Amino acid sequence: MIELKQIEIKNKPRDAFVKLLEDIPYRGYQVESLQDGNKIVITKPGGKRSYGRPRKEDFIVFIFDPQTNGLWQITHKQIYKDLEEKSEGNKKETIKLINLLERVKDGEDPDYFMDEVNALFFSIGEHPETLLKVYKWIWGQEDVNYPNGEGREKSWIALNKLRQTLLND
Repeated sequence: MIELKQIEIKNKPRDAFVKLLEDIPYRGYQVESLQDGNKIVITKPGGKRSYGRPRKEDFIVFIFDPQTNGLWQITHKQIYKDLEEKSEGNKKETIKLINLLERVKDGEDPDYFMDEVNALFFSIGEHPETLLKVYKWIWGQEDVNYPNGEGREKSWIALNKLRQTLLND
């Protein structure tokens, strides 16, 4: 089922019309609340296309900051870099975080082990809760887009390799 919200915007000269379009509120689903007040939201359909049309199964994962009304589509590359930077300050804690990411990858909900998440301390980067909960949904998105089984496993390879490197240092 698609829920539509009707809006009406009259055409205007370019700059005025762009301003009206930029002010259209975001539509999506709030799927997680974070301790820092931010939300994980998804919009459906996402950006994947099939035969020139959006794939209705696909969705996009964002971090939403209600204070600034900003959306951030965090990437695998950004998360990996965040973990690398965390490891420079605290290898053991980063390994623990990657172990928790593996539990999420394997289907355990981050809410079930928030005590372990909150026990982690990093002076830089995103809060571990954010990384765990956003990856829960990114991996779901990948599983939808790659139903042959390579979804979450494909992106896990780099994280597991980082963990192995940290363990061997």
